[in-house]
Amino acid sequence: MATPLFKQNIIACIWDFDKTLIPDYMQSPVFRRYGIDEPTFWEEVNALVEHYHRRGYRLSPEIGYLNHLLTYVLAGPLAGLSNKVLRECGADLSFYPGLPDFFQLARTWVREKPDYRKHDIRLEHYIVSTGLAEMIRGSAIAPQADGIWACEFIENPLQPGFLRQKELGLSAEAEISQIGMMIDNTTKTRALFEINKGTNKHPAIDVNSRVSVEDRRIPFQNMIYIADGPSDIPSFSVVKSAGGLAYAVYNPARQDEFAQNDRLRQVGRIDHYGPAEYTEGGATPNWLRLHVHEICDRIVAEGDTAVAKRTSKPPRHLSSEPTKPVPASPAAKAARQGSFLD
Repeated sequence: MATPLFKQNIIACIWDFDKTLIPDYMQSPVFRRYGIDEPTFWEEVNALVEHYHRRGYRLSPEIGYLNHLLTYVLAGPLAGLSNKVLRECGADLSFYPGLPDFFQLARTWVREKPDYRKHDIRLEHYIVSTGLAEMIRGSAIAPQADGIWACEFIENPLQPGFLRQKELGLSAEAEISQIGMMIDNTTKTRALFEINKGTNKHPAIDVNSRVSVEDRRIPFQNMIYIADGPSDIPSFSVVKSAGGLAYAVYNPARQDEFAQNDRLRQVGRIDHYGPAEYTEGGATPNWLRLHVHEICDRIVAEGDTAVAKRTSKPPRHLSSEPTKPVPASPAAKAARQGSFLD
């Protein structure tokens, strides 16, 4: 029998970012730093698709906001915006109560029982966001994340003929000017498969490679996807349909977000929902802990079953004395005689 690639003893909590880990959109610190009116920026972004459509262009809404940021850089309001500045602005992000400490607390859940420790069960946290990767990397939660997928920008793009140049000059003034990586609500699902197959930990495994279920690093049934609402339905669906769990969070101050999550649960898009508060003992941590333990129990049971199936009982020493028959009781003799006479 071939040896599986991975032990499949890892549980993954996969997190959206905006409105899930933080109350607002992550770009807010950038706009404050440059004195840009945030509502105006997003109003313009929301109008881009229709305006470009009138001019005969098709525009993806997700790439539209990234392009509009670059337009602000080129036109001057965001002049000098670099990846370094984005990282610095990420340090100004404020998280929901309990974060970032909650990420480390959750890791302790898989060590709470001797059987969990015996099977070396671990919990990993991943962030998959349509926001900006450099801002997440600069935030307080980044050291607690095992992987980050988000949009990225390139500074000082390579010029025509760069392959024939021996030395490449770099501008002293770095400034974002091209999109390097674009994550939208559909391509988030690609990140899920990279986590599932182990591509993020072992680059030799391509995300498009055919990998048998038993050889995948983190099975979908070991995943919990946590996000804030309808835009994450593609990821909710991928995880939930493959046996994982989908959990939605809402801002406790927003009754409309609560109602929205309740509708998602009613139509079967999510397994449950709760407030975006991550202090120990709260509703959301309690639900997550309960179901992390259920996944742990299944991993233990499957591991023990596999051991039982793949091993045989050892031979035992035989007694040197012959086994003597046990005499039947009078009642047993009478029962046998009665049945014979019948």
